Amino acid sequence: MNFNPCTKHKTVRKTVRNFVETELGPIAHEIDQNARFPWEIIEKMRPLNFFGLQVPREYGGADMDSISYAIVIEEISRVCAAMGLCVTVHNSVGTNPIAQFGTKEQKEKFLPQLASGECIGAFCLTEANAGTDAGGVETTAVEDGEDYVINGTKIFVTNGGICGSALIFAISDSENQRSSNSVLIVEKNTPGFSVGEIEDLCGMRANPVSSLFFEDCRVPKSNLLGRKGDGLKIGLSTLDSGRIGIAAQALGIAQAAFEDALKYSKERQQFKKPLSTFQTIQNYLADMATEIDAARLLLYRACAIKDAGKAFGAEAAMAKLYCSTTASRVTGLAVQIHGGYGYSKEYDVERYFRDAKVTEIYEGTSEVQRMVIARSLLSKPT
Repeated sequence: MNFNPCTKHKTVRKTVRNFVETELGPIAHEIDQNARFPWEIIEKMRPLNFFGLQVPREYGGADMDSISYAIVIEEISRVCAAMGLCVTVHNSVGTNPIAQFGTKEQKEKFLPQLASGECIGAFCLTEANAGTDAGGVETTAVEDGEDYVINGTKIFVTNGGICGSALIFAISDSENQRSSNSVLIVEKNTPGFSVGEIEDLCGMRANPVSSLFFEDCRVPKSNLLGRKGDGLKIGLSTLDSGRIGIAAQALGIAQAAFEDALKYSKERQQFKKPLSTFQTIQNYLADMATEIDAARLLLYRACAIKDAGKAFGAEAAMAKLYCSTTASRVTGLAVQIHGGYGYSKEYDVERYFRDAKVTEIYEGTSEVQRMVIARSLLSKPT
C-alpha cells in the first residue's frame, strides 16, 4: 500500500486549508458564541463547489473521490466543526441519495441547485420515537391522487433552519409500517412545511439544527425517491456514506485540538520549564498523535474501499467509531494540557471539547457502530 498522499490530495488539502483559515478562521469563535449561521461564508463557498463535492460533473458537481471528500470535510472541521457538519450533511445525506437513487428527472431538477449551494439539503429520519430505531418512524405519507400528503414531525434536523430541500422518511402503508418506509423529496416552499425553533445546543452551535413540521404537506408522487417501501434500504446505504463524513469531521476536530495543545505545551511554563518537557505531557501528546494517525488510516481505508465499488459498511462504521472516540479523547487531553485555560471560552480547545462529543451520537451512536461491525464479523464464515 502507498501511504504517501498523491499530488491531487495534497492540492485539495492546501486549497481548502487556505480558504477556511482565511475566511472562516477569523469568525469561528464568534459564530459559535452567537449560534450564528454564516451566510457570508456560504456565498464564498458556492463557486468553489463545496456543495457538489461528489455530484457528477454533468449536474454541476466536482465529482470528487472519497478521500478528497474526506480531506475537505476534515479541513473545514479543523477550523469550524459546525460548518464541516453543514457541508458533510448536505453532500453525503442531503444530496448523494438523489444522485444514487433518483430518477433522471429528479437528478435534473434537484442536483444542479444542490451542487451550486443555491439549495441546502437536509436528511430527516429522527423523530421522538425513531432514530437508532430507523423502523420506528411515525410520520405518514398517504397517497391522494397524484400526490402524497405528509403529516408528522422530524427533530434534531441538521441544516433544518436553512435547508431548501429535505429527504423525508415516512410510512406510506399504515398496515405494514416497518416495511413501508419511503423517502420523499420535499422542497421548503411547499405548503404545510414549516421550521421549528433552532435548538440551543452544547456544541456545533453555528449549525441551525431544528425540528421540521409537516401538516397536510402535499408533494407530487414524482418526488418519491426510489420505490415505495425503499426507505430503510436508502437510509442504511446513505448512512454508510454519511459515517465517512462524520468520521472526517471528528478527525478534523481532533487534529485542531492536538495542534493547539502541542503549541501551548511549548509556550506555557511551569517550574520554570515548558510543559512539553514533562514526561506526562509528552505521553499525552504521543498518544494524541498516534490515535489521530490511526483514525486517519481507518477513514481513508473506508474511502478507498467505497471508491473500489465494494461493500464498505463495516469499514465506515469502524472509521466513524474510532474517529469520534479519538475526537472526544484528544479534545479532553487538550483541555487537560491547557489546565484552567482549557476551560475558558478564550481558548478554542473549549469549543473543540464541546463539538467532539456529538460525533459519537449522530449518524449512528458508537453503540450502533459496534453493532454494525459485530454483525459483519459474525456473518463471515469461520
